[in-house]
Amino acid sequence: VQLQASGGGLVQAGDSLNLSCQVSNFTFSSHAMGWFRQAPGKEREFVATVGWNGFMTSYTDSVKGRFTISRDNAKNTVYLRMNSLIPEDTAVYFCATCRGPLGSILSPDYEYWGQGTLVTVSS
Repeated sequence: VQLQASGGGLVQAGDSLNLSCQVSNFTFSSHAMGWFRQAPGKEREFVATVGWNGFMTSYTDSVKGRFTISRDNAKNTVYLRMNSLIPEDTAVYFCATCRGPLGSILSPDYEYWGQGTLVTVSS
């Protein structure tokens, strides 16, 4: 199983970014997907999850209303649209495959992880 995340970069506060994560060698459409992030010197934290069919989503409070998770099962790809970025969003963002179909906020419920993509938001 391979997860290839992309779309990170250096932006200014208030800007937007689109992250993508393409998954291969995996029954993508049967599993929920998630995005996590790890800021410098901090623990990895949950950001968002989307269920197998794209209709069930959940977000951490700090990104609600700003971030949108979505998926395209035909392309085996999960996305994270990030609007109104703030410096506190600076982190390495990781995509991961959930063991079940409905999504989870808990990292132990995720089995395979991508390599991460760095998002840096300047003030």
